[in-house]
Amino acid sequence: MAKKSKKMQEALEKVDTTKAYSVEDAVALAKDTNIAKFDATLEVAYHLNVDPKKADQQIRGAVVLPNGTGKTQTVLVFAKGDKAKEAEEAGADYVGESDLADRIQGGWFDFDVVVATPDMMAQVGKLGRVLGPKGLMPNPKTGTVTMDVAKAVEEVKAGKVTYRVDRNGNIHAPIGKVSFDTDQLVENFKTIHDVIEKAKPSAAKGTYMQNVTVTTTFGPGIHVDPASF
Repeated sequence: MAKKSKKMQEALEKVDTTKAYSVEDAVALAKDTNIAKFDATLEVAYHLNVDPKKADQQIRGAVVLPNGTGKTQTVLVFAKGDKAKEAEEAGADYVGESDLADRIQGGWFDFDVVVATPDMMAQVGKLGRVLGPKGLMPNPKTGTVTMDVAKAVEEVKAGKVTYRVDRNGNIHAPIGKVSFDTDQLVENFKTIHDVIEKAKPSAAKGTYMQNVTVTTTFGPGIHVDPASF
């Protein structure tokens, strides 16, 4: 087992691992136990009592955080004609058709989010093998396959995050940076918590949220009491 650094040991000493903190206390403690020398990201993690193998228990979506994520997202849009112009005017970083597809097939991935109009999906679908594993494939459930490309681009630029339950029932999502005020992070946390809570499948039995934690990029995980939201 790798030896923990002195800073990590000091951070761990501040965390009561037997306790589930209120959302406000957890966020404040996460900021206090940050050991990174850069403006680290705060991430929340949920372990849900769902079976992702069943179609009616797959949880996926997107939400615009009220205070953004602290990260500037680079947006690529597959569109043509007037929709391409709308995307450019909304602030998309890259807009195109087959020219962009060819660059991606060649190994170019200098973007964070891909948006596409429905009529472009036949072409974009051919990129599934390269975009899919990176989580970049446009999807109607996350609002990235749409005719309203301007809205999609504006939401991403404003701080939209996507979430998706993995095969083990976990969801991970960023809620901002250590430099954010605690109140801003708490508001972001409550926003994503609310949508995940409302996404509970009717087929899910027992305790839905089995574990909720918040952590910084290199900091310790801090348990959060779901009832504190």
